[in-house]
Amino acid sequence: MSMHERKTIDLEQGWEFMQKGITKLKNILEGLPESQFSSEDYMMLYTTIYNMCTQKPPHDYSQQLYDKYRESFEEYITSMVLPSLRVKHDEFMLRELVKRWLNHKVMVRWLSRFFHYLDRYFITRRSLPPLNEVGLTCFRDLVYQEVKDKVKDAVISLIDREREGEQIDRALLKNVLDIFVEIGLGNMECYENDFEAHLLKDTAAYYSRKASNWILEDSCPDYMLKKVQHELLYVNASQLLEKEHSGCHGLLRDDKVDDLSRMYRLFCRIQRGLDPVSQIFKQHVTIEGTALVKQAEDSASNKKAEKRDVVGLQEQVFVRKVIELHDKYLAYVNDCFQNHSLFHKALKEAFEVFCNKGVAGSSSAELLATFCDNILKKGGSEKLSDEAIEETLEKVVKLLAYISDKDLFAEFYRKKLARRLLFDKSANDDHERSILTKLKQQCGGQFTSKMEGMVTDLTLARENQSGFEDYLNNNAHANPGIDLTVTVLTTGFWPSYKSFDLNLPVEMVKCVEVFREFYQTKTKHRKLTWIYSLGTCNINAKFEHKTIELIVTTYQAAALLLFNASDRLSYSEIMTQLNLTDDDVIRLLHSLSCAKYKILNKEPNTKTISSTDVFEFNNKFNDKMRRIKIPLPPVDEKKKVIEDVDKDRRYAIDASIVRIMKSRKVLGHQQLVMECVEQLGRMFKVLGFFHIVLPDFKAIKKRIEDLITRDYLERDKDNPNIFRYLA
Repeated sequence: MSMHERKTIDLEQGWEFMQKGITKLKNILEGLPESQFSSEDYMMLYTTIYNMCTQKPPHDYSQQLYDKYRESFEEYITSMVLPSLRVKHDEFMLRELVKRWLNHKVMVRWLSRFFHYLDRYFITRRSLPPLNEVGLTCFRDLVYQEVKDKVKDAVISLIDREREGEQIDRALLKNVLDIFVEIGLGNMECYENDFEAHLLKDTAAYYSRKASNWILEDSCPDYMLKKVQHELLYVNASQLLEKEHSGCHGLLRDDKVDDLSRMYRLFCRIQRGLDPVSQIFKQHVTIEGTALVKQAEDSASNKKAEKRDVVGLQEQVFVRKVIELHDKYLAYVNDCFQNHSLFHKALKEAFEVFCNKGVAGSSSAELLATFCDNILKKGGSEKLSDEAIEETLEKVVKLLAYISDKDLFAEFYRKKLARRLLFDKSANDDHERSILTKLKQQCGGQFTSKMEGMVTDLTLARENQSGFEDYLNNNAHANPGIDLTVTVLTTGFWPSYKSFDLNLPVEMVKCVEVFREFYQTKTKHRKLTWIYSLGTCNINAKFEHKTIELIVTTYQAAALLLFNASDRLSYSEIMTQLNLTDDDVIRLLHSLSCAKYKILNKEPNTKTISSTDVFEFNNKFNDKMRRIKIPLPPVDEKKKVIEDVDKDRRYAIDASIVRIMKSRKVLGHQQLVMECVEQLGRMFKVLGFFHIVLPDFKAIKKRIEDLITRDYLERDKDNPNIFRYLA
């Protein structure tokens, strides 16, 4: 339809339609049930105004609509806003005012959109105040002018209460002061004349009264100190600490040690002044530590396709960086913050956050154990002096205090300690004993008892070997045929190892029997269990070109010696003759036929071991070295360590439940769980190492069910939530 054909809208008809939209907006602001404006609603209201303003005179209602726009605000304010403010006083009145001001601004924004065509043409041509200004002026003239004195008094009353140490709603205070600023529509006259002048006058009067009291009560220095502290620090503490470039965050970020010391000395003078400083310190340390974890994760993921030892190196770098971070901020606590307990607590809580995050699938407990192993073993990547090693171990033990899974660390450390001791990889016995002493001081005697037993075992084993050598020298009939060194260990101290009845080659059977005879001369009450998986052998292999000494494991040696009697052996024949599992046979055959040194030829010549493969001795093998070591592929022991730790935790929970039920005889489910949690908490706090997931009631419930099936407990027949102890 063309414009001249458009139907004329008269003022009453058009305004009646607009009133419906304005009423809907008022209902929304008052919280009454009402649907939100759709884009169609908005377009209909806007189009109505547009049509009424673009009709030919005398039907151009621009001026009338401009007046009615103002009247809409005036009517809403007088009927709804002012009555709600008049019935409220003090802080409640301030809250109502803030709410009404926010609603009014929403109303101005929406009505300005509906009447926007007036702003574009009519108002511009007539040089009238724009719609936004008209709406805000209505609030100023009708609401602000009436309540400004009450508001000013209520705000100053709040400020006085805060000066006296009360907690007040600072957000409310800020919102009210924003009204004083915004109501000026671009100038500060309302704020300055209606509020600031009165505040300054009240402040002068307040401190005049305070000063009179302080002069009567305090000495001159105390008086001056109170005045300065309050005015410069207490009033502005939050603002000072949170300054973007020079606040506490900025000083920590930029390592402004002197400024931090000065900040501590000043803020320790005001009541609870150190609380926000310590919180900012904790946040800063947490952020830096978490960034290190992310950096290590990124590095590990970038290296995942490469060798494992490269990934391990990234983890070593991560632990070193965490140690450096701890050194740095512990120095801050000791020096800048004068060893204050609040900052020690903040440092502890910050490190507990990120020290218990894993990196590339490895827990912090494993990372720390690996880091120690790298320092203590021969040929580790950390080349340090004796003093530096001692210092680093001290720092690692300090970090352990922040690790929750200390029992997991203990198990990983024990596994790695065992390898160092058994394979003569330990660089220095003194360092081994030193870290055990440090761990004992940090975590308690039970934490290190097995590890100390392992170190002592090695000393006794050396004495035992000397006794065996004397026995051989003094008994001509006792001839093992080969040089034999046996390390006798105490089962309870060492990690558990798989023990198989390996069919030993005849060359080895004799020497085992000789040692058993010797050991029976020392004790008849101990049983020897041979762990062949930990043994090593030096054997001479005669190849076509030359004889080469091979350093291999007992399993590898047993496999190679089979070829003295046979030229070709199948996978199944080797497995039967050795009496080993598939996994072990695959590992040792892979190391001998598919790895760097191909001592055996394999048919077919592939990189993997299959049960249909056939092997023969590689007579043409040659190497420039006369002595070579053939390693077995490493076994990932992580899963077994975690399983062992979980098993220990289950035993601890079982023991706690049985102890409780043995003493109480009958107990309800909830009470049993709570007493178990309490007892475990006490026990592990004393022991200092188990990290039983104390809040995890599911774990305790599962152990209760297991004890019922094992006839330690039974449910009451009438009430299944009550348990009875079965003697």
